[in-house]
Amino acid sequence: MSTYHRFKKNNLLSWFKIFLPQEKLRYYPPQFILRNPLVSSVERAFKNGFEVAVLFFQVSNLRDLTEKVGTAGIHHLTSLLKKEFQLSASGILHEENILVIHDYHSEGITVFLKVDPKKLYLSEIDIKSFRIIEDVMQRLSIICPALEVQLNSGYMFMDKRHYSLEEAINKAQEQAVAMAEKKIQSEFNHLLYTMTQIINSKDIRLLAQPIFDVATREIKAYEVLTRGPAGTEMENPLRLFSVARQTGLLYDLEIIVLEKTLQQISLNGSSQNVFINFTPMTVGNPRFLKEMKNLLGIYSYVLPSQIVIEITERDSIEGIDHLLSNIRELRKMGLRIAVDDTGAGYASFHTINELMPDIIKIDRSVIHNIDNSPVKESMLKGLLLIAKETGSIVVAEGIESEKEAMVLSKNKVELAQGYYYARPAKIEKVKFSS
Repeated sequence: MSTYHRFKKNNLLSWFKIFLPQEKLRYYPPQFILRNPLVSSVERAFKNGFEVAVLFFQVSNLRDLTEKVGTAGIHHLTSLLKKEFQLSASGILHEENILVIHDYHSEGITVFLKVDPKKLYLSEIDIKSFRIIEDVMQRLSIICPALEVQLNSGYMFMDKRHYSLEEAINKAQEQAVAMAEKKIQSEFNHLLYTMTQIINSKDIRLLAQPIFDVATREIKAYEVLTRGPAGTEMENPLRLFSVARQTGLLYDLEIIVLEKTLQQISLNGSSQNVFINFTPMTVGNPRFLKEMKNLLGIYSYVLPSQIVIEITERDSIEGIDHLLSNIRELRKMGLRIAVDDTGAGYASFHTINELMPDIIKIDRSVIHNIDNSPVKESMLKGLLLIAKETGSIVVAEGIESEKEAMVLSKNKVELAQGYYYARPAKIEKVKFSS
């Protein structure tokens, strides 16, 4: 078949795509179509309570490759890249979570991913992005052994409140590209400046969600939740923490959350226990112990025994040099350790074995519709046995119905939190005292 006829055939196939149902337009939809599958998919995800993450993958050595193989060779390589990327991303990210994959102005590949904000941790995006890059580079090295394709990535969560959907999509793409490129005079600098301003001014807001005694319905503790500056694109905690993570300011942000929490406990005269979320990297930071001691010295009303350090990420704790030694010292000071998301995967069980936490928080995925699932109830019983072996208190997360609460009561779960019991409130308005 001649080059002309191949071009004509491919062109006809591209035009034929405009008549396909939306689910068939998930991968690399044509630029000009009768309806935009990206906008409608994002809109539907938002309506169903999901957040949308934009992941951008870029060939960082594209110029060198173009000089090596020429324009025609790059076109062929791009076609291979798109095919192998689709195969890799569909498996690693799970196809049902992918809204659309498309090539971003021929500069790279963008994935729009729906995420459950109650289940996602940013480390998952980092880990899965790295796995995709590794997998695609390995696939291409087999197909094109003479070429060494180098990929990098960035991501951003869409701001769904202040723009039209089209504007929000474009903005999130620009920011994801900036995070991947991290080049001077780019959107990255704007995001870095914004995050630095938030850190310097400590411009965050705290919410508190109560944790209840399942048997007595008494409030036994609170979990602190973080929001960015009100009315800004950083108000969404996923956007706030994703920018902090990618700009190297996550530790600083989490220390500000700690400081403002201790400050508010002092102002409220609280005697309740308070759970504060930290990533393993923050708890394992060599500076963390000193910062904790300093802040407890400043806010001396707060008893160390009131503070529960909640380890929040599912990624491996291995390789974090000071984590275990820091936790030992924190325990000596009187603080307690909780492990989040137990039951969500192997990593949480490994973390329990390594940390031997004082408190185990059972993941929402185990609790959801547990009243209709004997298998989930069996999982719950197994987790309760693990907690008994480790001497840990159990907190069930994400309770949304009376029937779920009844299963917890039947199995003598000690503590629980969720919308069924109470929604988060502004921490200033919470009556912390017992």
